[in-house]
Amino acid sequence: MTVSPFKPATARERLMLPLDVPTVDEARVLVEKTAGAVGIYKIGMELQFAGGLELARQLASEGHKIFLDVKLHDIDNTIFSAVRNVAKMGMRFMTLHAYPKTMRAAVKAIREDGVTDLCLLGVTVLTSMDDDDLHEAGYRGRVAELVARRAADARAAGMGGIVCSPQEAAAMRPVLGDELVMVTPGVRPAGSAAGDQKRIMTPGDAIRAGSDYLVVGRPISKADDPRAAAEAVVAEIEEALV
Repeated sequence: MTVSPFKPATARERLMLPLDVPTVDEARVLVEKTAGAVGIYKIGMELQFAGGLELARQLASEGHKIFLDVKLHDIDNTIFSAVRNVAKMGMRFMTLHAYPKTMRAAVKAIREDGVTDLCLLGVTVLTSMDDDDLHEAGYRGRVAELVARRAADARAAGMGGIVCSPQEAAAMRPVLGDELVMVTPGVRPAGSAAGDQKRIMTPGDAIRAGSDYLVVGRPISKADDPRAAAEAVVAEIEEALV
């Protein structure tokens, strides 16, 4: 049985903090407030369009692990070339939508270049979507069914892992085995507002369900003391791992 080289070693490494702020300066402040308290910083689209790609390079060069949440989906050649470029940036994780052709093109890019330190993550179904949202978008069936199919496709394509909600984590672990990691957004400490997330779970429950990495954003970034909020999530992860 193959175990993923991207499996986290400590509770702190499991915590991913999105830098979902409007400017690079604000992102820098959030990093300064939480450095050492979280394992990975996630840079998504909001910040990418405000200088976040250069910040991602800088943070990686400073020794931080960076998750570039680009959610790529395009023709094969474009995906192939884009992934090759991301691999040169020093990123630890990157996302693309979990369509079979898209994933195969991405995996081909890193394999041909001999890249072993970039984990490709297939986004299954966004955690802001439920069954009704899927039907409105033209999909049949339920969220859980689509997540399972895309998880199986990700494993078949040779991806490093998937992104799914913690509510699907327990069911996805047998699909993924130990070969792929599972990243779960939609994680909210008890008492936190759900915001625009629909399929949520607490950090401890998500870990017990089989999640490898937890994406926790606003409960940390909007807290009066982001470091203390991050440490509280890490403590809950540690307790769930016992």
